[in-house]
Amino acid sequence: MNEKTRCIWAGDIPIYIDYHDKEWGRPVHDDIKLFEMLILEGMQAGLSWITVLKKREAFREAFDRFDPYKVALYDDAKIQELLKNEKIIRNRLKINAAVNNAKLYLKIIEEYGSFDKFIWGYVDYTSIINSWEKHDDVPVSTSLSDKISKDLKKMGFKFVGSTIIYSFMQAVGMVNDHITECFVYKEDKTSVISIDNLIE
Repeated sequence: MNEKTRCIWAGDIPIYIDYHDKEWGRPVHDDIKLFEMLILEGMQAGLSWITVLKKREAFREAFDRFDPYKVALYDDAKIQELLKNEKIIRNRLKINAAVNNAKLYLKIIEEYGSFDKFIWGYVDYTSIINSWEKHDDVPVSTSLSDKISKDLKKMGFKFVGSTIIYSFMQAVGMVNDHITECFVYKEDKTSVISIDNLIE
């Protein structure tokens, strides 16, 4: 398993290696999956991604498999329930933001037909393929993530700073930031990840 050359951040933790190999940087076009990643990236703020990954399944159970139509209806009682759930990140601001963002997410779907069409429009529906030789070259934000962040904030979204948005773009394959020596970078960069393969 470890004979493959990977991005250094994948380390040697199985859950991290699996995420790196099968998800990160691979195009996602499923609205439920896109919503999940947007919320999880916001939940990561101030924390490490491995912390979020370890709690991911608990988040899926707690947040109705990240169905934005259901999350948008969460009331105070549901939020209190989530705040008592020790298996997830219990941050009131982040949980409130998830509900707020779900409502706005639905408005985008109503206007554009899908969130996928809206968000991928920023990259002309094609992944940006970078050619970084080492991890230190990879940026934490770009002028494009600045623009998307600004646009989302103007709509009322929370926890969508430029760094969070760039992480989201990397995660859903809008940007391929695998280093050039990584085996994933050398694979077919047009493969689309299936939500069905992730939620088993």
